[in-house]
Amino acid sequence: MSDPIFSGIRRGFLLLFVVASALVAARQITRMEHPPVIGVQRGFRGTGLVQLYNPRTFAALSSQTDIPPILDPADPDGLKASEAYKNVRVLGNLSVGQFTRLMVSMATWVAPEQGCSYCHNLDNMALDTNYTKVVARRMLQMTQNINANWQTHVKTTGVTCYTCHRGKPVPEYIWFNNPGPAAKGIAETQTGMAHPTELVGDSALPYDPLTPFLEQDNNIRVQGATALATTNLSSMKQAEWTYALMMVITKSLGVNCDYCHNTRALRDWSQSTPQRVTAWYGIRMVRDLNNHYLDPLGVVFPAARKGVLGDSPKVYCATCHQGVYKPLFGISMLTTFKTELGGPPVTTAPLMAPYNPPPEPPPVAEPPPASPQK
Repeated sequence: MSDPIFSGIRRGFLLLFVVASALVAARQITRMEHPPVIGVQRGFRGTGLVQLYNPRTFAALSSQTDIPPILDPADPDGLKASEAYKNVRVLGNLSVGQFTRLMVSMATWVAPEQGCSYCHNLDNMALDTNYTKVVARRMLQMTQNINANWQTHVKTTGVTCYTCHRGKPVPEYIWFNNPGPAAKGIAETQTGMAHPTELVGDSALPYDPLTPFLEQDNNIRVQGATALATTNLSSMKQAEWTYALMMVITKSLGVNCDYCHNTRALRDWSQSTPQRVTAWYGIRMVRDLNNHYLDPLGVVFPAARKGVLGDSPKVYCATCHQGVYKPLFGISMLTTFKTELGGPPVTTAPLMAPYNPPPEPPPVAEPPPASPQK
């Protein structure tokens, strides 16, 4: 005869397991892609080049074409910003009209609610009181660098502050180095796997494929050209890190693997689409931005803006693309800002050196009163 207490405990654990399993299953089902799905042939039939789109997802993203109004171009002639204002370290080569137009546009693109005060001390706009002003200088140079030196990825469409910010002071899609959960048990090692995250589609693939590939310069291509390991000695674990990165890229662009690859020959460049070349340059562009523009700002960002390891916020594919194969569906906001943001970066003073306002001139001594007439 079974112990009723033991039987009750066992039934309780069984019920708890069933409920937990149902909740997990429900969560996974709600995150799956639901029909209908539209297939678009992008290559010869039988070559594995069919792109899939979900009309509901596509409709939800269509609002990205609602960009803010563009101000009319300003007169490039006249007094330069560096001559009219104090402590102008970037954009000083612009006319006052061009400079003012860009500042007003940036307030709309980045901080429409806070306005100029998000970066500037309104009592003295020359001061670097707000850390955001120092960051904004470097972001302006980063934008100019992208438009001037990375046309292999952005083409002539280019980028502006709005491409990433979309009216938000902090872009929605940024990332930090992820230390992951602590390893547990004497038999468990921290391999970066089996900790599902949304970044990699809730799979058991490595949870942080961004650090090794978009900040560090680790090898991404791991697929061999022969059935047996000959010259390619990459392991299965290395392949899993690569697949995790590919999942991040496809999700960031809202596409499938065959947007860049021919899935019957993933490694073969001759059977890949032109977009694979664009993506190759894009990966290297992101590394450049993270290493030369964002990581060095760690000395400027306050602790509240850093990750758990004390690192700066960084960019990846979704920062600009935000679920669309071309940011803003290919709309170019750079067209009327080429002089201001087209690059290359121009610096008139060290960007992060403290600003010391010039001393106020001594007061003019009043002349002594005139001697009374006798």
